[in-house]
Amino acid sequence: MSNDDAVHMRHALRLARRGLGNVAPNPAVGCVIVADDVVVGRGWTQRGGRPHAETMALMQAGARARGATAYVTLEPCAHHGQTPPCARALIDSGLARVAIAALDPDPRVCGRGRIMLEKAGIAVSTGLCEEEARFLNAGFLLRIEAGRPLVTLKLATSLDGRIATHNGHSKWITGERTRAHVHMLRATHDAILAGIGTVLADDPDLGCRLAGLEDHSPLRVVLDSHLRLPLTSRLVRTARERPLLVFCRDDAEKLRRKALEDCGVEVRPLSPGEGGYVPVAGVLKVLAEKGMTRLLVEAGGHVAASFLRARLVDRLEWHRAALIIGGDGRSAVEAYGIDALDQAARLSPLRVRRIGEDLVESYVLKA
Repeated sequence: MSNDDAVHMRHALRLARRGLGNVAPNPAVGCVIVADDVVVGRGWTQRGGRPHAETMALMQAGARARGATAYVTLEPCAHHGQTPPCARALIDSGLARVAIAALDPDPRVCGRGRIMLEKAGIAVSTGLCEEEARFLNAGFLLRIEAGRPLVTLKLATSLDGRIATHNGHSKWITGERTRAHVHMLRATHDAILAGIGTVLADDPDLGCRLAGLEDHSPLRVVLDSHLRLPLTSRLVRTARERPLLVFCRDDAEKLRRKALEDCGVEVRPLSPGEGGYVPVAGVLKVLAEKGMTRLLVEAGGHVAASFLRARLVDRLEWHRAALIIGGDGRSAVEAYGIDALDQAARLSPLRVRRIGEDLVESYVLKA
């Protein structure tokens, strides 16, 4: 790998990030085409998954693609879907070389794109910035390989890990700029999940309220074992405009379920899991079947503990305000059955940023 190769692939990775939260069930892919050390084409997967990154970059490059090198963050598709195979488009363009960051585990691709390119006489290299590419598309990869989306747990707390005072007062712990950052985070996920406790306490909208990004709002998901969600809540009132999915126990009141469905809410009953609550593993399975690749969990301490107990948190975004609430405040994570330190969730820090007077810390959970 030359320095120039790494520069161009990281350029493609930056382009690919633009698709996060907009392309499910497809991966977020970036493509850069370089001829004589000049970038002649750039593209990334567009909203809804098409056109693909390679198609966009080839359209921009035109005839200049002949003899050039394409840098693609994920193996080009080799199957006919709603669009022709990207591998065939790359071949027909006359490219001399294709550098691929990571292979695609989708059984319809899984090495076939690379083989198509090689059989056409194109020089192919793989593994360029592979770790970065897999991290970027971890949600897509998890959906294919594990049957669930990537789970990001977001916590907004005081320095001592409290999300509210003892009587539930919580608005606002973090500052306005940090809350705007949360809406950017929502825009990069396909779905956002809250528990019924949070919904009853805050009556949230769970949308992306940044100017220009309103249509990037993710699928809204609520865990509500006994269907206590009020018909007058903001979530239900807007269910016909923006999808709302509610998970409940399979023995929840049928008349209540029908009332919610009549308001445009999708209700999915599941057999109760541990403690009689909706099982989070079952929730993730349903979301994956619906094409979701990235889930943001913005919930109270009980739901956060449920995901941690099940070892189903992949990343943590912890927003900490410079204030101390005290031991009688409500904890960000309730008890989840830890008896010894070796049972605790272990994390690797990614970065720490200051936004206003708050700290925004990003972590990856260790396996």
